[in-house]
Order: sequence, then structure tokens, then C-alpha cells
Amino acid sequence: MWIENWEAFYAAAEKLYTEYPDHTRFVMKYRHVDGKVELKVTNDRVCLKFLTDQQQDLKRIDKLNNLFITYMCGKDPHSTDPAENASTDARPTSAGDDADKPASGKKKRAKK
Repeated sequence: MWIENWEAFYAAAEKLYTEYPDHTRFVMKYRHVDGKVELKVTNDRVCLKFLTDQQQDLKRIDKLNNLFITYMCGKDPHSTDPAENASTDARPTSAGDDADKPASGKKKRAKK
């Protein structure tokens, strides 16, 4: 189903992903000859499509892409708490972590 309005497409795509996260996929196709970008969000039962040739829509497409990535990382994109959306991969370093660091590349030569 082709959707003409960006806001309607964005809302329908988000709803489709939140209802069927394991089966929903997002495809973006660009044809340089036509200068058009086609977006498709589908779960094999419902197919949502949006077509644009406007450069200003690239920021909107980026926003939709970030929305899906945030959902896939298990975060809530609508959360107002910045700590919830912050990366939790960073861990403090301590003196005992030096063994995990790679060697500097310089090798000491053993005396014979």
C-alpha cells in the first residue's frame, strides 16, 4: 500500500514494527536515474511504501532509520530519560585491566 503522507507512513511503520518486531523488515531503494527513494516496511502480510524525490526527506528517512535501530537495541526511543538511551557498554578501567590491553608493538630483545 502506497502512503503519500510522511507522518502517516512514519506512524504506520512504527506501529507495524512494535506489533511484529521479529518479522518486520525495512528496505530502502534509490534509483539515481529517477532521483527517487522508495521506502518499504513489511512483515510479509502488510506492506507499507513511501516514494519521494525531495532532498529534505532525507532527514526524515534518517529519523525513521534511527527509530528502528533504537528499537532493535532494546531501548525506548520515546523515553525522556537520557540515561536510558545512553550506551551501557562503557565500563570503568582499573589498574587490573592492563592485562587486557594489546602490546605496544615494541618487543624487548632477550640478551644472549
